[in-house]
Amino acid sequence: MNDALARILIADDEADLRALLQRYLGDHGCAVRTVAGAADVDRLLARERFDVLVLDVMMPGEDGLSVCRRLRAQGETIPILMLTARGDPLDRIIGLEMGADDYLPKPFEPRELLARIQALVRRQRLLGAYEGAAPAQGTLTFGRYTLDLDARRLLRLTPAGDPQDIPLTSAEYALLRTLAQHPRRTLGRDRLMALARGPEHAATDRSIDVQIMRLRKLIEADPARPQHIRTIWGAGYMFVPDGADAPDTRA
Repeated sequence: MNDALARILIADDEADLRALLQRYLGDHGCAVRTVAGAADVDRLLARERFDVLVLDVMMPGEDGLSVCRRLRAQGETIPILMLTARGDPLDRIIGLEMGADDYLPKPFEPRELLARIQALVRRQRLLGAYEGAAPAQGTLTFGRYTLDLDARRLLRLTPAGDPQDIPLTSAEYALLRTLAQHPRRTLGRDRLMALARGPEHAATDRSIDVQIMRLRKLIEADPARPQHIRTIWGAGYMFVPDGADAPDTRA
């Protein structure tokens, strides 16, 4: 890679594949650690920083989907690339719903894995640079929620009146921040991703829709009938802070 050395953690129970990927990615400028299962993933993430986690779905014991779901529930924001053995579209969709950023079906060419890892690393660094270019702007409030732009946190007011921290991945935070900063405006997918992640973003329509679905599960009383993140059919999405009807103002 041309950027600073990328640190990659690979979790896969196939020893030969781990050795091949460690050698190949290492030869292309990555610092690679490999493990065989979920316990070692937890151990390394607790003590080291990584730029990307490559996670096999079909690991024995705790499988990759469970690991991904658990890490996201704990507030872990590292980009996750899932390796799926069957290449089943449903597996890929489930992985994205669990919080994965990308997926790659086995068997695959190491060169394609490298390209996808580079895209995830580049996206994260662009996101950091993009967010760092502008000062934080305090808080944005909608319904029972407050998005703290300085602390990069989403807080929900409980019935008892106490603030509850709602974990977000970095991609989910960027997406929600962008929507909340452009209230009552229809944002197409490309425009939304460019505003959220910078002009060199790399995301598919399906991954954007899955992230929107995850946000709705976090902030909507009824995700099937969203009041804050509305779908504008054929155009994109609109954020409505008060949940009321809103005119379609294009951005």
